[in-house]
Amino acid sequence: MTGSGSPSLRLKPGRHALFLDIDGTLLEHADHPDLVSVDAELLDLLAALDVRLDGALAFVSGRSIGAIDQLFAPLRLCAAGLYGLEHRLLQNGPVVEAREPADIAALATEMEAEFGSTTGVYFERKGPVLAIHTRAAPDALSAVQKAAELALPRLSEEYRVVVGEAGLELIPLQAMKSAAIRRFLELEPFSGRQPIFIGDDTSDESGFELVNRLEGISIRVRPKAETSARHILADVAAVKSWLRDEVLGNPGR
Repeated sequence: MTGSGSPSLRLKPGRHALFLDIDGTLLEHADHPDLVSVDAELLDLLAALDVRLDGALAFVSGRSIGAIDQLFAPLRLCAAGLYGLEHRLLQNGPVVEAREPADIAALATEMEAEFGSTTGVYFERKGPVLAIHTRAAPDALSAVQKAAELALPRLSEEYRVVVGEAGLELIPLQAMKSAAIRRFLELEPFSGRQPIFIGDDTSDESGFELVNRLEGISIRVRPKAETSARHILADVAAVKSWLRDEVLGNPGR
């Protein structure tokens, strides 16, 4: 494992751009993604960060933007959903959505027939991304992974299987958090700023690598393996504490 403790930082208008993963970073993982919730304290924190950064704040998540908006209503921040396959490049702006290809739909139906009756296994169909959650059924992960990898050659687009602590996802190769972050950095108000990216999973590593190349700040939450992130935070509570106390400087205290 690499990386040091949390960096000392104060966000400065015009200087920093902040990119945030959601599950495992801002919210604790749950057995099913619909079981998480956002409290008023987190909403207030995000609103304060957004004001401090003049809007240079974006979610970069595996969730769809529709799901992100439901969680964080009434906020409609800039967002990259489905690892960058969906995006809202302007606050309150239009969303470019990604639809479910026929071959992924067929595969999801097949795998649901095979594993859907296994207690604790949940399927999440997110357009071109198929997530299979096994947090509540860890013994099933090996069989689910084997079936997913065997199915890859049948898909018309190139896919990869990304295995995490909560299960796995079948994700198109072009869906990369690094590409999503780079897209934002080409636009106002993000352009010309030092990027900060906080994430917790394997899918966040490409974002850490990009941010490192750009001399930004990369932070991984609760890493259990090697990471490219240069800093580490212990858990979700530590992320929120760092953002509130170190980054904003105890607003309202």
